[in-house]
Amino acid sequence: MTTILHLIRHAQASFGAADYDNLSELGHRQSVALGKALSHQGVDPGAIFIGAQKRHRQTWEGIAEGAGLSRTPTVLEGLNEFDFHGLLEARYRTRGDRPSALNSDRRTHFRALRDTVLEWQRGEIDAPPESFDDFTARVRDARDTIAASGAHVALAVSSGGAIGMTVADVMSAPADQMIALQLQVKNCAVARFLLTANAHYLHGFNETPFITGENEDEMLTYS
Repeated sequence: MTTILHLIRHAQASFGAADYDNLSELGHRQSVALGKALSHQGVDPGAIFIGAQKRHRQTWEGIAEGAGLSRTPTVLEGLNEFDFHGLLEARYRTRGDRPSALNSDRRTHFRALRDTVLEWQRGEIDAPPESFDDFTARVRDARDTIAASGAHVALAVSSGGAIGMTVADVMSAPADQMIALQLQVKNCAVARFLLTANAHYLHGFNETPFITGENEDEMLTYS
């Protein structure tokens, strides 16, 4: 059976807060708005999957509210984000060039994250929380689990890194494209895939059906 997978990045989280892993007030509204938009598109998932992080579950709860769905999601830890805080700490543990605004300024943070991920992929960071190969394998395993679910339509909530990795993997892109894709993924954006027994295909990327010309200034966010 072919599975149509709608892979969704979580809504806006709490950048700069003590606990990033919670949706902001705007993030809650984004997730509800996406649920309404998916319902209007006729998306009726037979299986729901989420990562194990709070922002994944909170995003699904908003989508379910907006779409009028009440299904219980299956938790797949393979959909979790890599530990970017731990990875950044590992990179700067023995270096003297740690930016003072690393965790408070978005531009500084994401520039450092891009460079850190590239070093991680090349094996240049000592004792990272997770190896890049292990990250790649668990993200791939999560996609294979969804493909084996038997659902004609599946919906999954994940994070930017795992989504960037999924797109790069399906497209057989070089590893460094993972972070390039990750940094483009909008909050509550949808990537669509066809998962068949023989191959997986990308059919859409970074779609935001809940954003219009009237609400874009408020609703379009990246972190």
